[in-house]
Amino acid sequence: MSEPVGGFALVLHSHLPWLPHHGTWPVGEEWLYQAWAHSYLPIVDLLRRMGEEGHRDVLTLGVTPVLAAQLDNPYALHGMHDWLGNWNLRAQYAAVRWHGADPRLRDVAAAEYRASAAALTEFETRWRHGFSPVLRPLVDNGVVELIGGPATHPFQPLLDPRLRAFALRLGLEDTAVRIGHAPEGIWAPECGYAPGMEDGYAKAGVRRFLVDGPALHGDTAFARTVGDSDVLCFGRDLEVTYRVWSPKAGYPGDSSYRDFHTYDHPSGLKPSRVTGRQVSPEDKKPYEPALAADAVRRHAEDFVDTVVRRLRGLREQHGRPGLVVSAYDTELYGHWWHEGPAWLEAVLRALPEVGVNVTTLRGAVEAGYVGGKVELPASSWGSGKDWRVWDGTQVADLVDAGAELQRDLLDLVDRTPVSVGRDAVLDQAAREALLALSSDWAFMVTKDSAADYARRRAKTHSERYAELASLVRAGSRDRATSRATALRRADGLFGGLDARDLRTGE
Repeated sequence: MSEPVGGFALVLHSHLPWLPHHGTWPVGEEWLYQAWAHSYLPIVDLLRRMGEEGHRDVLTLGVTPVLAAQLDNPYALHGMHDWLGNWNLRAQYAAVRWHGADPRLRDVAAAEYRASAAALTEFETRWRHGFSPVLRPLVDNGVVELIGGPATHPFQPLLDPRLRAFALRLGLEDTAVRIGHAPEGIWAPECGYAPGMEDGYAKAGVRRFLVDGPALHGDTAFARTVGDSDVLCFGRDLEVTYRVWSPKAGYPGDSSYRDFHTYDHPSGLKPSRVTGRQVSPEDKKPYEPALAADAVRRHAEDFVDTVVRRLRGLREQHGRPGLVVSAYDTELYGHWWHEGPAWLEAVLRALPEVGVNVTTLRGAVEAGYVGGKVELPASSWGSGKDWRVWDGTQVADLVDAGAELQRDLLDLVDRTPVSVGRDAVLDQAAREALLALSSDWAFMVTKDSAADYARRRAKTHSERYAELASLVRAGSRDRATSRATALRRADGLFGGLDARDLRTGE
């Protein structure tokens, strides 16, 4: 068999902040259920089918611990089942409402009815007990490599080293409980990196992580050891990745694809296609599946050609086959880009046919796509590829509040007398602090995407932490325990969280 033209590793980063019990619409649980229905269900179905066909090392799947906690949560599972049933009813309503209208609208209603019915069946058949029982066979059978991350997806460079280590350890341990073993790789939240973080990764058992391409000055053809450690970093190949989605353009903007932003508000469905960038919502044309399917074919072919050209260039440059790492948010596929799962399947099936070695990050190491040592700069995958999204002037108040929260939490833990067993109040205080420190809030504020919701969430969790801390310091143990118990009913994720692990020297 001839040597492959090179390797291709697709990495999907699945993440949403903690949403159960924190609002519904327009931001809140609806966000979770939409992503679940339109991204997580179809992508897992694709992976299951490819696994049954004998495919292995199909892609690297990042699932943040905070998302996994939601997808296994009984309250969220019940809410998701209701949401899918409502989707089906909305499709039936649209069919009646659009009776006698443009036949293309009636086709949209019929397609939504079929999709919602299939999703209901899939959910009731395979997802009744949550995500972990669905995911674990894909991991155990080598269909995917699972990578994890810190518990609540904090921007790690802004964390105190003690809290950074605690959050990472908690996240890895939580994944181990759900899947059977801790992942060796992580998606560093926001690809955030500060020099020296590799030492913490090594101590936690992390062997590989992601950075954005500019952190490696675009030299992403091989994984590289970081600093004096044995930990490997992989860089996103932006030349390839941006063909799909970039800050300015990408396939999902094609005029034939379903428009994400245009709703039929009475039914809640999205019956329009993009049509054009400057076209107002009321003037957008009805969605036509045949046109979208043709666009999927064209864009899959274009992407495969782009990967092959890139790999041939890398081979000529380095004198041996190189690697392309193409990494995206999972929610792009299906939730934001309706046709994304179909495009993904087309690409994953076509690449091996043209001599590309489709693999995972772990498989890339085993195949020898490894280069030499590198010293990484402070970086992220955000605007400017630095920390400005999470540490800029727009969020200076959040950054200052987060720093003070960390100092107070560590002081509280250090000064509270050691208990014989777990301390439910300290555990909940740490849980609320970690939720307040989620990177999502600063991102949403900087990008002006539901900024009010983000600020409210950061404030809510900070205030809940402060309330518990105040009760502990005042010696009001009974009141503190009662309040912690009530808060845990809403924010009860990470049952293994033990605040005693935050103590100095531990």
